[in-house]
Amino acid sequence: MNYYVGLDIGGTSIKYGLVDETGKILEKDRVKTSISGEEILNNIEMIVSQFKSLKPITAVGVSAPGIVQQDGFMTTGGAIRDFYGINLKKEIEKRTGISTTIENDANAAAFAEQWQGNAVGFHNYYCMVIGTGIGGGLIINDQIYRGGHGMAGELGMMSVMNVSTDTHLEYNSLNFTGATVGGLLRYYNNHSDSPAIDDARVIYQLAAQQDKLALASLDFFYTALAKGIINLMVALDPEIVLIGGGISANSQFMAGLQDKIADLKYRNQDIRNLNFAEVKPAKLRNDAGIIGAVYRAIQVEA
Repeated sequence: MNYYVGLDIGGTSIKYGLVDETGKILEKDRVKTSISGEEILNNIEMIVSQFKSLKPITAVGVSAPGIVQQDGFMTTGGAIRDFYGINLKKEIEKRTGISTTIENDANAAAFAEQWQGNAVGFHNYYCMVIGTGIGGGLIINDQIYRGGHGMAGELGMMSVMNVSTDTHLEYNSLNFTGATVGGLLRYYNNHSDSPAIDDARVIYQLAAQQDKLALASLDFFYTALAKGIINLMVALDPEIVLIGGGISANSQFMAGLQDKIADLKYRNQDIRNLNFAEVKPAKLRNDAGIIGAVYRAIQVEA
């Protein structure tokens, strides 16, 4: 039996686990993500060392934010500024002495669903991760599609709404309209005279009480997401679209999104009668980064 260390580096915490070759997580925990890249690397070294004392480790798989090149070079590093422009693979291998694979976090989630989740049996699909912003992993013919510059699948940058017509055109993007933080909470707080809220569940609670701003915020949020997903469907025709991120566990969210997609599709005569992919939650949720990173490491080692 081969054993692997899976690391999922997020903006808030680093989730990590000891995983066997079947994808079973034997042990897992998390540690707070430091703002210092050096401290993150030191924590990774300690985590790997801890697991090395328990089992012989074949490889390390890492899920990381940002645009990641196949050789482990970080073109960007999301919220971790110290990761911009470094080769994370080489840095971790230098500290651990173990072969390491680095994968973009959304791609890792897509790999995890292919191995253990709701994409089993599908060959062409998209895994969208909704959180502070929006990321995504695009699988075509069973292979991750990276594009010419390593940033394919980043639908968060897609322009879907007409919010801003000045120099700040990013405000029209899915990141700023269809994400949980950048879209839903941002819209609500920008239009509210009350203290800012930082939990999307509050908006759903207010909407259940027929609060007009909460209902308008959800409609704006669903519209942006639905437009992005419909654009994806007509461009690439995936077999299934999986939604990850914490909000995907909310059945009200999924129902609202599916209703909005159906509504926009019906109102567009060109696509009204086309067969579209099913949109459903991803299966693995918080474990997706760990499992997907390990699956990628297994593929590279094979």
